[in-house]
Amino acid sequence: MKHWPGSSGSPFSACSEAVWENMARMCVKTQRLDVAKVCLGNMGHARGARALREAEQEPELEARVAMLAIQLGMLEDAEELYKKCKRYDLLNKFYQASDQWQKAVEIAELHDRVHLRTTYYNYAKHLEASTDCGLALSYYEKSDTHRFEVPRMLSEDLQSLELYINKMKDKTLWRWWAQYLESQAEMDTALHYYELAQDYFSLVRIYCFQGNIQKAAEIANETGNWAASYHLARQYESQEEVKQAVHFYTRAQAFNNAIRLCKENGLDDQLMNLALLSSPEDMIETARYYEEKGEQMDRAVMLYHKAGHFSKALELAFATQQFAALQLIAEDLDEKSDPALLARCSDFFIEHRQYKKAVELLLAAKKYHEALQLCLEQNMTITEEMAEKMTVSKDSKDLSEESRRELLEQIANCCMRQGSYHLATKKYTQAGNKLKAMRALLKSGDTEKIVFFAGVSRQKEIYIMAANYLQSLDWRKEPEIMKNIISFYTKGRALDLLAGFYDACAQVEIDEYQNYNKAHGALTEAYKCLAKAKATSPLDQETKLAQLQSKMALVKRFIQVRRTYTEDPKESIKQCELLLEEPDLDSTIRVGDVYSFLVEHYLQMEEHQTAYKYLEEMRKRIPSASMSYYVSQHTADLVLQGLGLPLTRALPERTRHNSMEDHREVDEEVVEEVENDP
Repeated sequence: MKHWPGSSGSPFSACSEAVWENMARMCVKTQRLDVAKVCLGNMGHARGARALREAEQEPELEARVAMLAIQLGMLEDAEELYKKCKRYDLLNKFYQASDQWQKAVEIAELHDRVHLRTTYYNYAKHLEASTDCGLALSYYEKSDTHRFEVPRMLSEDLQSLELYINKMKDKTLWRWWAQYLESQAEMDTALHYYELAQDYFSLVRIYCFQGNIQKAAEIANETGNWAASYHLARQYESQEEVKQAVHFYTRAQAFNNAIRLCKENGLDDQLMNLALLSSPEDMIETARYYEEKGEQMDRAVMLYHKAGHFSKALELAFATQQFAALQLIAEDLDEKSDPALLARCSDFFIEHRQYKKAVELLLAAKKYHEALQLCLEQNMTITEEMAEKMTVSKDSKDLSEESRRELLEQIANCCMRQGSYHLATKKYTQAGNKLKAMRALLKSGDTEKIVFFAGVSRQKEIYIMAANYLQSLDWRKEPEIMKNIISFYTKGRALDLLAGFYDACAQVEIDEYQNYNKAHGALTEAYKCLAKAKATSPLDQETKLAQLQSKMALVKRFIQVRRTYTEDPKESIKQCELLLEEPDLDSTIRVGDVYSFLVEHYLQMEEHQTAYKYLEEMRKRIPSASMSYYVSQHTADLVLQGLGLPLTRALPERTRHNSMEDHREVDEEVVEEVENDP
């Protein structure tokens, strides 16, 4: 006994079929498909139950309910449900099934264009069944099935069909009509329609059938149609006109047939050209033909080569001493070729002094050491491309890691000898020898790359090498170079060398810019660095520190003289005179600067005799050519005028430079690193 789901158990088995149907209709309104299944089951509506089960694959609930409505005859409800869920494809099928063709076409044109041609076709079939052939023909055309369906539909009315075909001017229809006429033995009319359809194969076929082979040949030659040419070639072959048959087989791209005829009839001249146009298999067969004949072996070699059968081509070329062919074949050899074959070819090229090609083949055969040795023996320049081919990757199984590195170093050594320093650097780096790489880079003189390489290498020795190189440049005018020198010496823990650099900076400040304050700062930095340096000889270090301390003291005294002159001129002059008595003054302070200071002072005080005395002392200690660097011609003239002495000849004009302060900024972070270095 069945019960209503959710009921208290009241039996419905006694309900009439009409009640179940009404309940099923209510399910359409409430969209309760689970209840509808029970209703259809009790109604015994097997077809509806099946349709509902098949509709379960539809994702939209409305589409599934619409199927239920259709089974219950609720067509208006089904239509609204399909529209509501926008399932125009199902709505289209619904209209077709319910014979509402205008609506079906309208829906297909507006919303269901995927099925538009199918809708047109189905409507045309419907119209044909309704004997409305005129309208059916129009819809067959719209569905693009008229080329087959219209001839079928009008097959009983040949006059109308002929008129329709002539009206449409369609090649497919013309061909169909020509085939029909041919079947009726109306050959002349069939030829006319084949010509309209541009069916050259059929034209040639009929002309051959009629025995007009000359006309058929004209058509095949003019059009170049493969099928027509092939058919005509078969005709000529059957008539034993070999040359014509070969010609038309060639036009038809049927090279194997043309080759077969050439072999059978000894047409060797044509055979070679045909084989080159044909497939590799045909090339090999033709090459064997030439080889077996023992004549024209150069053709056999060429065909084996073109077919990709390099080993056979080379074997035959070596056997028959065809050196020109060997060169052509060798150009197509690569690393995928047989190593033994490559080695044999390289030996051949070495014999004939074509070393570059021999090296290429040795590299392709992975005989790297032999290729490198040949380059060395023949003094060949190793290009970057050759070097890359000689470079074995790390994951390669051809060489061990040790052998790989050794090979890379040998390549780099060779590049060094030929002056390819950048390439040598690259190979040394790949071999893991960064020191040699840096030496090669230093020889190249590429400052930018040297600085970059030192930065990425992070090795003390390399930092020092880079800094030493940078010192050879004009670091006085390039602040960035000076910064890099300080940075590299610091990172390389070469504090003694850094101290020497600071000492040099101090001397430049004095000699070129007369900036004693800057010089004192540089000497101070030099002293700090040298004091922290780990010296190999403590005695030498102490001596250098003492020298630096002495320099710092002298420079500081001269700075003090200049600073206190306005407050206490007498003391300043006294200190200047004491400075002149210092034994090592020349190595630190420019004597001319001290004398210039004294001369200017005594001239200002109008003590011309004393000024002249210091001017003369200055002449004795400093070359005449350098006098103008310290005392201007005007000052010298004033001294002489004050004493009533004749004026001397003019001195060269004095040249002055800007201070290094305009060119250099000491890297504070680097200096701090030096100070904090343990």
